Amino acid sequence: MKARSLAYPLLTALLAGLMASGPVHALDLGVIGPTYEIAEPHLLQMIESRLREKERSGELKRFEQLARERGVAAVRNPTPVPGLRATDIARTFYFDPTYALDRNLTSAQGALLFPAGTRKNPLEIVSLSRHLLFFDARDRRQVARARELIDRYQGRVKPILTGGSYLDLMKRWRIPVFYDQQGVLTRRLGITQVPALVSQEGLRLRIDELEVAR
Repeated sequence: MKARSLAYPLLTALLAGLMASGPVHALDLGVIGPTYEIAEPHLLQMIESRLREKERSGELKRFEQLARERGVAAVRNPTPVPGLRATDIARTFYFDPTYALDRNLTSAQGALLFPAGTRKNPLEIVSLSRHLLFFDARDRRQVARARELIDRYQGRVKPILTGGSYLDLMKRWRIPVFYDQQGVLTRRLGITQVPALVSQEGLRLRIDELEVAR
């Protein structure tokens, strides 16, 4: 890189002051101070050097192993859905999935398909083919109740966890087990207690928050 004077900021300020105060005259300011080459290591070279040091010391391998273990733990035991509790008092309520468009829905060519305000119930088009069963696999009582319901409905149940390891449960039961990631479904349906069984009744969803054996 080119040499720069360490007094460059001072020189700049001085020239700016002279220009602001009146006519500008050429001045020989002489040498203000010694100059030095700026020697900076390339950022990527520095990063590569640090990584090589960590690799030689074994620290990089430890980081990789730790990241792998955390990744496996996150898959085996996802973050539990917050705000849910085991059912204290059983209750039944209904959810109407009808929604209204908040904007015009147009085709790729700009033709109006559905105007804003159009209301539609998805259950008019697609039925809920299986019951949705939300439960926390960390609670053995809920797991037992879930197994009972799956057997009662002859497998026409989609198990959805709100806590615990769905991988372990799939190995034990040998059926697909799902997870309510970030509580999207339970919040949408208004579920606050588990286990909860969701079924279709006409054009509504019936939600039963079920008690479990003490």
